[in-house]
Amino acid sequence: MNAAAILLPGQGSQFVGMGLDLAETDGAIRDLYLQADDLLETKLSRLCWEGPEEELRATENAQPAILLHSYAVWRLIGDSCPATVLSGHSLGEFTAHLLAGTFDFETALGIVRSRGCLMARAGRKRPGTMQAVMGIDSEEVKDLCAEVTASLGGPVVVAANLNAHNQTAISGDVEAVEAAGQRAGALGARVVPLKVSGAFHSPLMEETRDRFAGVLAGANIADPEVPVVANATADPVWDAATAKDTLVRQLTSPVRWTEVLDRMSSGWRPEAWLELGPGKVLAGLARRWDRRVRVRSIGDADGIDRFLAAA
Repeated sequence: MNAAAILLPGQGSQFVGMGLDLAETDGAIRDLYLQADDLLETKLSRLCWEGPEEELRATENAQPAILLHSYAVWRLIGDSCPATVLSGHSLGEFTAHLLAGTFDFETALGIVRSRGCLMARAGRKRPGTMQAVMGIDSEEVKDLCAEVTASLGGPVVVAANLNAHNQTAISGDVEAVEAAGQRAGALGARVVPLKVSGAFHSPLMEETRDRFAGVLAGANIADPEVPVVANATADPVWDAATAKDTLVRQLTSPVRWTEVLDRMSSGWRPEAWLELGPGKVLAGLARRWDRRVRVRSIGDADGIDRFLAAA
């Protein structure tokens, strides 16, 4: 296969049983999961393979679990599909940097575990929530959020994930998000609450952003070997300093996903698009972005076997 554009999924893609078939069919992947257990001093493998679902869904567990699953898939197929450009949705941007060589597996796992713990703590300190708003333009959603924030005079809501022109996740204080969701519904949007532990990619994560900057300051980070298009800027990242900056900014900045896909497409014109890891969320978003683009989702042993047979 020619070099591909690689997409990595974010939080919410996890499910009980994820990665079990990979570990059962490949001893090296099983060892990778056991290595993660040792590094994190927790039975992450058990959570991935057996649950319980509520514990796996916890932010501090879901983030390293998804990174681990995506990396396991990459370990099995990476030699057959060299990446020309990478990106990931929210947490997935960290996986993208792992695949790009910005940091090694041990460093990546520790970073996302710290990130998840900090984000979960922020959610407990100042409870927030998120909702998906579908069916109205993202620019309209941005304006609506600004109007609601101004009218409440304290609680805030922002457009946090710009997933498609008519699919936007909003984030912020519970009161503000619920008010914005009601107004969006009155305009004809379909509004779906998201199962999250906090107001991600919003001003409620400002304290977390500052603490996380300290985590990255002490991490061993190199220049990416392959460009990673950043969520916060939709620009390619080529050096370690910019990687640190954009990964920190991501916590309070919107995920500019449609712009990320635009940049990957126009800058590299990839012949193949692959989503590696649990679920098919990013393939679905890509169809909303451009129906001519087909993203192949690879996350289980059967999918890997089919991909390698055709490579």
